[in-house]
Amino acid sequence: MPSPPPDDPNDHGCAWRDYALKLQEWAADEAKKAEARQAKIEAKLAELEAANEALKRAFERRSENTGKMPKLRPAPRTKEEVAEHRRDQEQLRADKVVTTEETISVPEAEKKCPLCDGTEFRAVGIGKPSVTWSYVPAYFRKHVHMRETVACRCGGHVVTAPAPERWSEKTRYDASFVAHLVVSKCLMSTPLYRLEAQFKRLEIPIARTTMNDLFRRAAQKLEPLRAPLFAAIRADAIRADAIVHADETPFKLTSQKAKAYLWTFLGRSLTGYEFALSRGGEVAVDVLGDSAGVIVCDDYRGYDPVTGLGARIRAGCLAHARRKFFDANKDGVHGATRALDLIGVMYAVEHEADRRLADGTDDRLALRTRFSRSLLAQLLLLSRSIARQDGPKTLLARAANYLLSNRRELAIALRDDRIPLDNNRAENALRVIALGRKNFLFVQSEEAGKELALLYSLVVSCDRLGKNPLAYLTDVLRRIDHAPVDQLRELLPDRWVPPPDPPPPGEPISAN
Repeated sequence: MPSPPPDDPNDHGCAWRDYALKLQEWAADEAKKAEARQAKIEAKLAELEAANEALKRAFERRSENTGKMPKLRPAPRTKEEVAEHRRDQEQLRADKVVTTEETISVPEAEKKCPLCDGTEFRAVGIGKPSVTWSYVPAYFRKHVHMRETVACRCGGHVVTAPAPERWSEKTRYDASFVAHLVVSKCLMSTPLYRLEAQFKRLEIPIARTTMNDLFRRAAQKLEPLRAPLFAAIRADAIRADAIVHADETPFKLTSQKAKAYLWTFLGRSLTGYEFALSRGGEVAVDVLGDSAGVIVCDDYRGYDPVTGLGARIRAGCLAHARRKFFDANKDGVHGATRALDLIGVMYAVEHEADRRLADGTDDRLALRTRFSRSLLAQLLLLSRSIARQDGPKTLLARAANYLLSNRRELAIALRDDRIPLDNNRAENALRVIALGRKNFLFVQSEEAGKELALLYSLVVSCDRLGKNPLAYLTDVLRRIDHAPVDQLRELLPDRWVPPPDPPPPGEPISAN
């Protein structure tokens, strides 16, 4: 804007007035440029939104609740598959349940024909079955081994048969009972004081200190499996197609004021837990070392040392980003609602791929390339717009900045369809830890924490693989003393083969 003429009575010859007018010109230019950029972003969003609506119709999204992720709908089973499943269930019950038969005779008073007044009746077929199920409370079986004692006729030498082999010295309790303790505490999150009360109701009191001693003794007996377990996870990580999930959660340790942590690392088939006194990145380095592969984790910087050691790639977690938008959407903010819609469609694409396509196929990667990439682009554009408009301390702006700061890690999954969009597998593995932490509260020493982490690793891996952790622990506790060091890998849950089924048990024997 030009300066006023010299004869203007309002002109006092002040140089600051020209500078202020120049600033106004610059501000007006910047406002026009910002409006042009915003219009360009809105046009791009409108263009991508049309493709988004077409995608929604293609996947037939019927739920309008943006607060929930779309659920995986399993493919409908045929009548033959349903019948086969029922036969398998019936066979399983027949193998594991003791069946008793009882014949109920027709009362003599009812053996009178209303047509001919006859009283002579004959049996028709095998009868009509009527089935009821009853529950028999758990019981203990007491084994008494009578060890023969023989003496020489000269009377100078006496020999007694050797005692039966035990899983641990100087204990009266079999490995099956110890396996029950471990599974109850680690997998069912039942504290020992509740087991003590349960056994007392069975009129077989067992002291809590005895159970705690057996629990820790089992962990010490299984300690040789710790190194092969994490070596197997590292070996999985070396594979070209390997993906390791990692996460951590605090756990109270009474011997220190600061929080201790339980870390989880999920390989292809095994789950390992590591107890540590801190949340430092050295824990992940100790477990994974400089191995190559992909690590899926959240935004915690403690995993940076692992990616800096070797050729490990870090993949992000879309569920964490979604959670922040969900928290910001409690007041019905438009930007958060739109973000949740986009993320929901990305998960709908994944669920549809899970139903129809296998991992590592060109069609699955093409599906992500065609739809998920454009959806992530829309989400980034929306986040940039939110970051410019909202204050940095608002929940919505924090959610947008989180997504923008992790855009490279989140985009890794779009280049390899074997990499999941989120780290939910690791978070699910920590649920059993959180429930146990709520029930038995704490550990008293670092050694106890490491023992607990090892037992968690074994039983959770069994559960993940669909193997019976009771049978696994019972068998391994009995065999581990005789296993060579180079064959300990065969005792881990992914390679363990169940022993042949024992003969069916007889009647319970009194514990007295």
